[in-house]
Amino acid sequence: MAFPRRKAAGAWPYWALAFLFVVTMATAACEFASPGQPSGAADRSRWGTPAVFTPAHATAGDAIKSFFDSRPDTVAQPFDFSHQIHLSKGAVCTDCHTGVEQGPRAGLPNVNTCMICHSQIATDRPLIQQLTKMQEQGLDLNWNRVYDYQPQAHVRFNHAPHIRAKVACSTCHGNQAEQTVARRAVNMTMSFCVNCHKEKQASNDCLTCHY
Repeated sequence: MAFPRRKAAGAWPYWALAFLFVVTMATAACEFASPGQPSGAADRSRWGTPAVFTPAHATAGDAIKSFFDSRPDTVAQPFDFSHQIHLSKGAVCTDCHTGVEQGPRAGLPNVNTCMICHSQIATDRPLIQQLTKMQEQGLDLNWNRVYDYQPQAHVRFNHAPHIRAKVACSTCHGNQAEQTVARRAVNMTMSFCVNCHKEKQASNDCLTCHY
């Protein structure tokens, strides 16, 4: 009588590895929805990240994207803001990102910030009239983040010290004068940050960025 041969250890078929991976990711997604997990209702940190860290993901798709660090270069925005036009007219980054020299977050302009200029400039343009109507109705712009780090990286990027060190905005955000709606032009990996810190003779201690 012939018995089936046992596979040698370490010779897992690809389908088994794929199944194990999917189960792991699904488990992480389920854990997110289970009782006792953070609800997300807690106040966010001053960096805009959740106040409570969890390695779980909302969906299996999110978990897979996180595992492979897959991020889109373009992000849909509620308004077609053109960096190219504004910078060509003499505007500078700090006109709209007013917090960039003061703390961790650069800040994204709200409707009132836009209307400081556009209550007088280009008032006949359809997009500006759209902004005017939003301000009259008390509505605001819900911008979507273009740059971010995976939560498990525990990275806290603080804009102000980088500006004080004369790091140009284009170093991390690409040349905005060539972009309309902002897109992810620079892949800020750990090696990217570490090399820049070496060049600027800034600390590469882990706690400088991971805390």
